[in-house]
Amino acid sequence: MKNNLKNTLICLLITASFNLFAQTKTDALRDAQLTSTASLNMDFETVLKYTLPSVLDMMGGKEAALKVISSTFEGMKSQGFVFEKADINGVSDIVKEQGQFRCVVEGYNQMVMSNQRISSKSYMLGIYNQTDKHWWFIEAKQLKNEALTNQILPNFETALEIPDDDLKMESIED
Repeated sequence: MKNNLKNTLICLLITASFNLFAQTKTDALRDAQLTSTASLNMDFETVLKYTLPSVLDMMGGKEAALKVISSTFEGMKSQGFVFEKADINGVSDIVKEQGQFRCVVEGYNQMVMSNQRISSKSYMLGIYNQTDKHWWFIEAKQLKNEALTNQILPNFETALEIPDDDLKMESIED
């Protein structure tokens, strides 16, 4: 009887752990898609909600970051920039490292500027914000700059494989 109870308890714990993990991966995908859609719609308030806070701090805070991003995109828009697509292709397995839940998110963006179609497969590092119960993201390519990484994620180490971005450009002919 005790063995049956013990086995049942172990099964329940494993199931509960799996459901928590699966939900977290589902949340990562949902939050990445929200961020991607917000980028496409140039909803920078939402983009900043899901941006790693230390990145916002480097930019002088949320309000300063909002001004920089808005003016940058307005300038690009006046030069013919059009965001055509922003999709999330998937989320890696979630790992717990250095006290954080982390994942890598693969995205696909397609833009037009100066008679060029630019398509990019890019990656974000996701870090779970346990306080607000949502994910923060940072462009994974930024982690290849050691000085920048030390500023935004001191002593950062990961076993996650972070692929290089893949950028393609093609001329658009009328």
